[in-house]
Amino acid sequence: MKEKSTTELFNILGSTHPDDYQIFLQNNQDSMSSKNTSFYNYIKDLIAHNQLTLQRVFLDADIPERYGYKLLSGEKHTSQRDTIIRICYAAKLTVDETQRALKKYGMRELYAKDTRDALLILMFQNRPGRISDINRMLKENAQEELRPCGTTE
Repeated sequence: MKEKSTTELFNILGSTHPDDYQIFLQNNQDSMSSKNTSFYNYIKDLIAHNQLTLQRVFLDADIPERYGYKLLSGEKHTSQRDTIIRICYAAKLTVDETQRALKKYGMRELYAKDTRDALLILMFQNRPGRISDINRMLKENAQEELRPCGTTE
């Protein structure tokens, strides 16, 4: 599950002959991006690594299980950043893992200069409890709560 950094891949490519491209892909497939599977494989690996079940993650994220499975299988796509944040929090991802997951999904990473995102970063670092606890803290700090799954942004 150790994914190579872009710099590591770049260095490997520097010493790879074009005829060995397929070998390069085979040896580094876990580190390569794919529009359709990159996020889904990444999040599933982290959920397994954290010894959680998909059912538990969807329950804790307050996302309908059927919809959650469709999101992770790639059958459905959401434009709701809060849905991905909910999944990341429920899957017990770190801030860095969440940033990577958001990026892989094609969404804006948490930004420390954004007041709501700054509070979310603190929530990921300190794990105050459930999604409802995050929403309570967001509301207490005059920030918009995480949107329920299925609402528009």
